[in-house]
Amino acid sequence: MVEIKKEGIILRKTNLSFENEGILNPAVIKENNKIHLFYRAVAKGNFSTVGHCILSDPLTIEKRSDSPIIVPESEYEKHGTEDPRIVKIDDLFYITYTSYDGINALGTLKTSKDLKSWKNEGIIVPKISYEEFKFLSELEGLIPEKYKRYNEFQLSHTDSDPIFLWDKNLIFFPRKINDKFYFLHRIRPDIQIVSVKNIEDLNFDFWQDYFSHFKDHILLSPKYNHESSYIGGGCPPIETEYGWLMIYHGVYDTVNGYVYNACAALLSIENPEKEISRLPYPLFKPEKEWELKGEVNNVCFPTGTIVENDRLYIYYGAVDERIAVASVSISKLLKELMMYAV
Repeated sequence: MVEIKKEGIILRKTNLSFENEGILNPAVIKENNKIHLFYRAVAKGNFSTVGHCILSDPLTIEKRSDSPIIVPESEYEKHGTEDPRIVKIDDLFYITYTSYDGINALGTLKTSKDLKSWKNEGIIVPKISYEEFKFLSELEGLIPEKYKRYNEFQLSHTDSDPIFLWDKNLIFFPRKINDKFYFLHRIRPDIQIVSVKNIEDLNFDFWQDYFSHFKDHILLSPKYNHESSYIGGGCPPIETEYGWLMIYHGVYDTVNGYVYNACAALLSIENPEKEISRLPYPLFKPEKEWELKGEVNNVCFPTGTIVENDRLYIYYGAVDERIAVASVSISKLLKELMMYAV
């Protein structure tokens, strides 16, 4: 097993009204020798915005904003902007997050040239109802019951407004591959992958074709005990000599509820739809008191990374209440993953 160091909590909630209930699940990027954290800040009523702080090194907070940097602007996110991730592709920053309107939770994109002003690109994941998905999955020969358990809300909710499958964990790869954008998204219980020439091409016709070949787009499915309930994207993939290093989350059931672990896999560099390897055990799991008890117990939810020399720093939400960091030798992690290559 690869050795993980729990570096501890680096950010806690404050008395400021926009983050007095919790902070969690940060997007992380290094630019001009400064590390930026864009984190989910939760106010009373489970209303989320995106806060911002700057680190001088992977573990030291240098500056923290006293107001959110991203707030709901549209009806589709009137109940919050949640769980951001960030990459830089060419000269543009892409920050993705989950828009929540009180019913629907869907992946949304903003772009920026300076990490200060953001252009809203809107919801870019599919808006598909469970019934539509069920029809298409049956045509595909999938097992609708596999998805039914994780979409009970959509099935049971009665409302005059459209109700869509939750599609979260929208995460871009940090560069184009074969002149296409690639990104991960998640309709539970699997992780799916998308490739597209232009963001503007993600229209109704694109998604109709996508779901008519849905099996081809399932990247990872639950495989091991520690991820037996469902899985989801975590951090933006990291390009290495062995493949794209993917840190994701895996979830399993217990009598006391779900347990969220950090997991690791490798994808092919030029064909990221192909899984090369996956750890058969959690990279790390809830063990410390501050990972076991909180707003949601037993949660380690990785969402961002920084690589410094040979050290990979993984930033994660701990029990949906605070932000912590774990670190590992990236060379040893890759060596360990290659032992399980298929």
